[in-house]
Amino acid sequence: MKDLNGKTAVITGGATGIGFGLAKRLGNLGARVIIAEPREEKLESSVAELASQGIDAKYFVCDVRELSKVEALADFAWDANGQVDLLFNNAGVSGGNKPIIDSSLDDLRAVFDVNFFGVWNGCKVFGRRFVDQGTQAGIYNTGSENSLFNAVPNIAAYQATKHAVHALTDALREQMPEFVGVGLIIPGFVASDMTKGMADLAMDADSFAEKVIEQVQAGQFYIVSHAYNMVHIDQRHEEIKQAYGQYAPRHDGDDAQDVRSIIRRMSEK
Repeated sequence: MKDLNGKTAVITGGATGIGFGLAKRLGNLGARVIIAEPREEKLESSVAELASQGIDAKYFVCDVRELSKVEALADFAWDANGQVDLLFNNAGVSGGNKPIIDSSLDDLRAVFDVNFFGVWNGCKVFGRRFVDQGTQAGIYNTGSENSLFNAVPNIAAYQATKHAVHALTDALREQMPEFVGVGLIIPGFVASDMTKGMADLAMDADSFAEKVIEQVQAGQFYIVSHAYNMVHIDQRHEEIKQAYGQYAPRHDGDDAQDVRSIIRRMSEK
């Protein structure tokens, strides 16, 4: 979606950090933005700042953990602007730093409720409405470099949610019609509420948002930023390649039990 002027973008977790950076960048390109999160005081101040920059901005108090609240957010967005064109499922929490053996299931579920089920709710609600609307649209889910490798020790719950968001987003792009674009945003170390006290070491959220929107306009699926991540990605892929090369090397007819190949053959019957 190259031309964003006049488009409506809904951004969860849009009052601070990456979400607010996206709101500013989209607004400066002429988009109308609707930001959402549970803290109304944060939303009010952020909308006021956006308005001071001449951006058409509204807010809606929303807890993405609840499907009914996400439905209400969608109702508000369509009622307010008549059409919605972009959804950024950006809301997320860190979940703290604990080894797996010291973490409770309640801690794990609390992180999954926001980081995964909140994204699932957004994809479900807005995805259906985008299909019914029938116009060019896009759904962009905020993953993490932790969607691709473990970047930080002792945040297994967070990492598990971000791996799950990667899988969800990959599945969604196969299921959506061609006119609904889908992408996975992969932040590295970006200034946000999660990096408080270390903001001077992190990428500026506005700079990151500019990179993101450039790739949204180009129709990219993997929306990337931090170049050194490829070192860790290559290490992981090389380990996988070595395992398969030694214990399951390629050979003639090795697609006989490949699930994708089986599904294709069944569909051709």
